[in-house]
Amino acid sequence: MKIAFVSNYINHHQIPFCNAMHKLLEGEFIFVQTEPMEEERVQMGWHHGERPSYVHCYYEEEEYCRKLILDCEVVLFGGTDEESYIVDRLKAGSLTIRISERLYKTGQWRAVSPRGLRKKYRDHTRYRKASVYLLCAGGYVPSDFHIVRAYPGKMYCWGYFPETKRYDIEELLARKGYGAEGDAEKRIPYFLWAARMIDWKHPELAVETARHLKEKGIPFHMDLIGDGQMRAEMEALADRYGLGEQVAFLGYQPPEQVRQYMEQTDVFLFTSDRKEGWGAVANEAMNSGCAVIADHMIGAVPFLLKSGENGLIYEDKKAEQLFTLAEQLARDGDFCRKLGRNAYRTIIEVWNAENAAGRLMALIQKMLCRDGREKVSGGLTEEEVREGQWAGSGLAPCSPAPVLSEYRGRSLAAFRGEFYRAR
Repeated sequence: MKIAFVSNYINHHQIPFCNAMHKLLEGEFIFVQTEPMEEERVQMGWHHGERPSYVHCYYEEEEYCRKLILDCEVVLFGGTDEESYIVDRLKAGSLTIRISERLYKTGQWRAVSPRGLRKKYRDHTRYRKASVYLLCAGGYVPSDFHIVRAYPGKMYCWGYFPETKRYDIEELLARKGYGAEGDAEKRIPYFLWAARMIDWKHPELAVETARHLKEKGIPFHMDLIGDGQMRAEMEALADRYGLGEQVAFLGYQPPEQVRQYMEQTDVFLFTSDRKEGWGAVANEAMNSGCAVIADHMIGAVPFLLKSGENGLIYEDKKAEQLFTLAEQLARDGDFCRKLGRNAYRTIIEVWNAENAAGRLMALIQKMLCRDGREKVSGGLTEEEVREGQWAGSGLAPCSPAPVLSEYRGRSLAAFRGEFYRAR
């Protein structure tokens, strides 16, 4: 059986999953890259170096890639807005699995656009009853597609799966904190923020959190990693608040260096808003045993986090909730370590590339059987698919995806109970 994954380009967030699929399929997995990586991403360290053997570039081998996309048994399609790559396959009725972040990152009100609805119908809604399924890379993806009446009963939880590292978690937690290298008793709570310094990543919320902690007289240190148009403004804001001894701006750091900082971090602040389609930095911080505090509108949050168990969630635009939760973790080291321990389990046990690949193969087997075709080798049994549901929210890769509304009444809070309230 041959599976092709068609996307704009291979990157370090996709390679672990692709490697796992390549192994499961014993080499019968191919990644079709449709365009070169943008220079900005290359400068950010997204380029992996040597191209994996299973990657073929459409712009270099167009005839081969076009034939492959049409003829292989299953195509995973994501990361490109250009439908021409799969239009012949869709016409043929061949099994196609889309991978998508949300349609309306800037607001679901955009669904009223007649022009936009026509395009959504052409690309998605008209395949309601066809052999086309959707892997939802974010908790609010099902809600967006529900608006356009696409993929009813055919939407599944998905995400991004960066490299998973394995630690002795108790040893890792014992090393966390800032300062006093050999003396854990003298270390102070260590906070980390890491992203591009642009408006929708909200670096100002990290600086404001530091201001709050200082005003409360709480010992702490915070590093901010990243460059961008807001960096000078953030440094000036930190100076205005007199945070020179508590806050450091480290600029751009390569991905592997960021992971090393995470291994020392007690609390990771994830302050992006609804424009954060997924946010693989959440996977990495949780894998590193950090207690994550995250905005509820970030795509990864509904799937990865259960507030109070493996992280903390604050409501979008409610900065005071963020400050209160940060204060609680700075004061309560045991609770902070509990969240970090459970966060690590979430990634190691469920939300990792190997588990995602196995569960996807099992789902594909179910899809093929539903179409009256032969079962495929590899993947998991039906019973195994139902297992591994511990992950924070109780959701796992390829679980049926719930339709979550963004706001109160039918919100994430209503789906899983109230947002965690600081004690």
